[in-house]
Amino acid sequence: MKRNKKHFEITPKYILLFLTILCVVLMVLSLFFEGMFLSVRNLTNSFIEPMQKGVNGVGRWFENKAEALENYETLEAENEALREQLELYQTQITNYQLDSYELERLRNLYELDAQYSDYPKTAARVIAKDTGNWFDVFYIDKGTKDGLQNGLNVLYGNGLCGIITETGEDYAKVRAIIDDTSNVNAMVLPSEAICNVSGSLTNYTDGYLIAENIDKDADIEEGDEVVTSYVSNKYLSGLLVGYVSRMEYDSNNLTKTAYITPAADFSNIQEVLVITQEKKTITE
Repeated sequence: MKRNKKHFEITPKYILLFLTILCVVLMVLSLFFEGMFLSVRNLTNSFIEPMQKGVNGVGRWFENKAEALENYETLEAENEALREQLELYQTQITNYQLDSYELERLRNLYELDAQYSDYPKTAARVIAKDTGNWFDVFYIDKGTKDGLQNGLNVLYGNGLCGIITETGEDYAKVRAIIDDTSNVNAMVLPSEAICNVSGSLTNYTDGYLIAENIDKDADIEEGDEVVTSYVSNKYLSGLLVGYVSRMEYDSNNLTKTAYITPAADFSNIQEVLVITQEKKTITE
């Protein structure tokens, strides 16, 4: 015969009942035996308080980290906004500088225009140049439709820049006085000594141009102006070419040579003035 084994099973309601009774007993004992439970409570606190402090510390650490993360995200957003604002200000500053540079160039053109008020002129922008460091040959954005033609004189800086050698409908080619093929019939003031200013990129790289065939007895001093001559067949008279920087006598003892500092800077030309009046020449 098999015996039926009965299994004793503790159900949740028994556990709850037990815990309730235990709590009541402990409450009663704590009322009547407070002294005895004090040591137990102290012992319990010695374990619980460090754990509680640890839990609180961990909680505060997580709270601080969460707050720091929130602050970091806020700062990151603020930094991004500041970067965008800085880029905007930098763009505005660049635009202001460009406007300032353009205003300065236009002011210089205005002063140059006033310097040669007897001649009609039109302003033009440089749109291209030949290879090399200097603006010895370059192109401007006006041509025949603007009334330009070959042979017109071009001004820049404080005086003569060059001459138009080729024209299209909407462009013109300018050969500067520093170009190796340039030749300007000029005179030195106030002596009015006639000379010939030859273009040379090599000489201009050293900071000067050469004025040759000056009469050895001409009274010329450092700083004298060199202007286009009234007898030039290409250039209108009185256009400033440059200034005498030094003199030396030629080996033939009949002439002397002057080193001329040009009146224009040919390293960076952006706008020029074109004299629209032609040089009158006699044709046979």
